Amino acid sequence: MDGIVIIGAGECGTRAAFALREAGYSGSVTLVGAEPHLPYERPPLSKPGDGAVQMKPICAAEALAAAGIDYLPGVSASKLDADAGTVTLGDGRALRYEKLLLAIGARPRRLTCPGADHALDFRTYADAKMVFSHAEAGRRVAIIGGGLIGMELAAVLRGKGIAVSIVEAAPKPLGRAVPERFAAKLHARHMDEGVHFHFGQGVAEITDNAVVLADGSDVPADVVVAAIGVLPDIALAEAAGLATGNGVLADSFLRTSAPDIFAAGDCAAVAQLGGGHVRYESWRNARTQAETAARNMAGAAETFAAIPWFWSDQYDLGLQVAGLPQPAHQRVVRSAAAGELEFYLDDGRLVAAAGLGFGNSLAKEIKLAEMLIAAGVSPDPVALADPGLNLKTLLKSPRAA
Repeated sequence: MDGIVIIGAGECGTRAAFALREAGYSGSVTLVGAEPHLPYERPPLSKPGDGAVQMKPICAAEALAAAGIDYLPGVSASKLDADAGTVTLGDGRALRYEKLLLAIGARPRRLTCPGADHALDFRTYADAKMVFSHAEAGRRVAIIGGGLIGMELAAVLRGKGIAVSIVEAAPKPLGRAVPERFAAKLHARHMDEGVHFHFGQGVAEITDNAVVLADGSDVPADVVVAAIGVLPDIALAEAAGLATGNGVLADSFLRTSAPDIFAAGDCAAVAQLGGGHVRYESWRNARTQAETAARNMAGAAETFAAIPWFWSDQYDLGLQVAGLPQPAHQRVVRSAAAGELEFYLDDGRLVAAAGLGFGNSLAKEIKLAEMLIAAGVSPDPVALADPGLNLKTLLKSPRAA
């Protein structure tokens, strides 16, 4: 057999390659990346330093070589034959595999209005370079989409003195991913910083100097950025006959409907205990799923069980959310010296937590909250709301033990 092939050299695929070696796998490992660079982290793309887009490598070329990982940059997979155990690359090469990991990630959702080709994407290093090279002082930028990416980009651009407008089809920004009160606080901060919002509006057309809204009004713009979310990249899997939905469907071991093919990261929709499949888009999810998939490809039988977590930096504010807050959950608010925390209880058990504060000031509390969630603790809501209570003491309860 011909070892393990990984399609996708982002955080997930690259981490999986190294995790295979850490798990003791000694066969060949081939990492296939569509971009021409070394694997890099995406979060720093929205945080340019000294006017230049940052490319933060996940690893050096020497590290790949030392681990015996054969890295093939600048090439995509064009065909997958699950029965033959081969994947064909865009340059015509065919790779045989013993096991295959799909870590292809996601692609930007496209606008469909007239003039949509005027809008720039914001997903890759090349996209970020294009956006920031066009977004200069004195120019007006319209961001279509008021989700996390759109809001983070707006904060960076305002810091550079660039006029920013956000067009969002929903009545408020940040959707369901961010707790409502924290979303409102972030929205208010953007307003204070001078961002102009246009809610409840679709885009009728994009011209050379404006975004035309559905009501006929114009949003002046020299640069337009589309930030309306992403779609899992499932074309390769779908054409190969693998089960797909909102992602490549995988079981709790991250195996797809073909037993020798695994899926992880943004492209994977993972089976849940209560039924259905869920796809998570975050840096940590990409990393933890990569490690689980790698160990299982190396011979383990671990189920993927991780608490969802994400963060967002906007201006000098840091947001962190652990777990999946739901409107039906009991909400407990706790003040903190540098911000505020919210805890979410389901039938008394802590299932999620969120914090909004200056910088990374609430990271310790969110980490402790994650540990409490994992321990299945059912804390007293009154005690939980007390800022004088050290969350670590709740881990010492009989239930946590």
